[in-house]
Amino acid sequence: LNKNVPIFVCTMAYPTVPCPLHIFEPCYRLMIRRCMETGTKQFGMCISDPLKGFADYGCILEIRNVEFFADGRSVVDSIGKRRFKVIQHSQRDGYNTADIEYIEDQQVN
Repeated sequence: LNKNVPIFVCTMAYPTVPCPLHIFEPCYRLMIRRCMETGTKQFGMCISDPLKGFADYGCILEIRNVEFFADGRSVVDSIGKRRFKVIQHSQRDGYNTADIEYIEDQQVN
């Protein structure tokens, strides 16, 4: 998972830290549905950047559970997994995507 990774432009996320999300925008509803249907259950989270659209660094979030509502909204229980660097910005069906490169963290003893 490092080509055309869906990117949720929202807040800062960190490895091991839970990140609950309320999804209501149509483009992100589609993104979450695709993440679940394809079985990856993962997407990237980046903060906004006024020039590029989103930051050059972010964190992969893994979906632990999704609760879908009748009106199309959903509540997503996700947790940070790995940090990444954006290699190339792109878009798909109204939401951002990126080719990424994972950042390897060094263990602290």
